[in-house]
Amino acid sequence: MSRVDAHHHVWDLSVREQVWMVGPELDPVRRNFAIDELAPLAAAADVTATVLVQTVGVAEETPEFLDIAAANELVAGVVGWVDLTAGDVADVLAGLKNRPDGQWLKGIRHQVHDEADPRWLCRDDVRAGLAAVGEAGLVYDLLTKTPQLPAAVETVAALPELSFVLDHISKPVIGADPEPWATELRALAALPNVTCKLSGMVTEASWTDWKVSDLQPYVDVVLDAFGPERVMFGSDWPVCLLAASYAEVVQAAEELTAGLSATERDAIFGDNARRVYKL
Repeated sequence: MSRVDAHHHVWDLSVREQVWMVGPELDPVRRNFAIDELAPLAAAADVTATVLVQTVGVAEETPEFLDIAAANELVAGVVGWVDLTAGDVADVLAGLKNRPDGQWLKGIRHQVHDEADPRWLCRDDVRAGLAAVGEAGLVYDLLTKTPQLPAAVETVAALPELSFVLDHISKPVIGADPEPWATELRALAALPNVTCKLSGMVTEASWTDWKVSDLQPYVDVVLDAFGPERVMFGSDWPVCLLAASYAEVVQAAEELTAGLSATERDAIFGDNARRVYKL
């Protein structure tokens, strides 16, 4: 069965800096990455469709990504960025969807874990923006860490008509005490309108000597909490290259889900992403 990579990025540093690239440890990804580089890696992993996800909170990036999706058969959807706190969110979303390539806009994301206020998601203006995302028929990707999970639980519960996707299993520190992450993740999973991406884990572990067994306890929590019908694979390429190759990330996901049935693995590696993002 052909697979979907539900989470990857591209960037061109000649167009704009990636403001999150701070420190020499990020030098391995401090260069341009394009779809043409990903394509053969995806093909080798039987990935035939991807979701291209925003990298910075800049309005200009989303139309650029829609252009990429329109020009590349591999990219089946885009998760872009808009200012959720602005009063014209609905109009901005309508403008993006009405572009000739607007059909590829599937969702919106913001770097919530970089906000100083851990309850940013609970602000009235943010909630209004999120409601507009739902009214536009789009998904909202939650980019959080453990401190933001309680606000995420409240927000997901308050907006039952909006489909949420939790990125990177909310970035627990692999190898550390799983609490309170595990408890908060279970509270989020108890809400039916949220799905979780099995992604971004290798860069939350030791970059130089992580093992699949290091990730397994966290994946077990995710699978138990959400069930295979609400989990989707994502590579987080090229960020993953800090700790693992694309092939190694795919292989790790295969090993981490080896105990599931073929139908459940098909759901995680494609069917769920197709359904949630309407690919």
